[in-house]
Amino acid sequence: MNSVKLLPSLLIFAEVANKQSFTGAAKHLGMSKSAISQQITRLEKDIGQQLLSRNTRGMSLTAAGKRLLGRCELLRDQVDLALDEINDSKEEPSGVLALTIPHSCEKDIVIPALRQLCLEFPKIQPDLLVTDQPTDLIQNNLDIAIYAGELKDSNYRALPIGTCSEIFCASPHYVQKHTPIKKKEDLLTHRVIGNLWQKNPLSVFKNSALTEKETINLEYFAKTNALPSALEMITNDMGISLLPEFVVQQSMHEGRVIRVLEDYQGTQWPFYLVHRFQGDKPIHVTRLYQLIKHFFAKANAKSG
Repeated sequence: MNSVKLLPSLLIFAEVANKQSFTGAAKHLGMSKSAISQQITRLEKDIGQQLLSRNTRGMSLTAAGKRLLGRCELLRDQVDLALDEINDSKEEPSGVLALTIPHSCEKDIVIPALRQLCLEFPKIQPDLLVTDQPTDLIQNNLDIAIYAGELKDSNYRALPIGTCSEIFCASPHYVQKHTPIKKKEDLLTHRVIGNLWQKNPLSVFKNSALTEKETINLEYFAKTNALPSALEMITNDMGISLLPEFVVQQSMHEGRVIRVLEDYQGTQWPFYLVHRFQGDKPIHVTRLYQLIKHFFAKANAKSG
């Protein structure tokens, strides 16, 4: 298989998959709808797998299509960056890139993004501060922060990454040993482990649309300022905690954690990349933002 000949079809496939529309992709790419369809048909024939499932309601990605899309999005970003680099007269990015991130984004989001960034820009030297405490960029001589929550007024630039919901979790052993948790008032008879950002009364939502807001007054059994500690507490049968969904998805997959009080969820937090660069961002910062968005979406897809 000549992979070079497949490159245009792969990029077109990424556009179709993201827009969920042949018409939308054709309009964006300045091509006819029939030419787009022919490219996708040829790609599916060349790789021997169906990528898109077409029906009267629209289209959806097959399992093979979902796997391929992740690679194609990275490929598209790299093509865009290659063109940017040609037009950029600056030297190759080098030196320290200082950033601070919350624990929730460390394992499955920022570390994979930094790995790819360092492959593409080998002279970059990441200096990473992992903390759930708010950290000022200028005071701590940082270039970038990953921030969860609504942003306060700031002189910094903020780029949206995505959103994440919170769910109530506990270990199977804890659930077996204690009374059932069927309504939010049942939390009053359980050991609840609070996180740094969770206040009292605690706000929860009874539907996924986040329109039915309710509150509950809790006396926390324990509190922590770091997500890894909260996760360790619940996996060690110490109680119930309200945690970001993508943070617990691996533990849920392993059977060490289960969701409780499934009719409720916590706040849906927006995540931002905040930087201190004025004017045009350096190319490696643009690339890091692309990568973090990619791996954030991937982590959320796993938990969905």
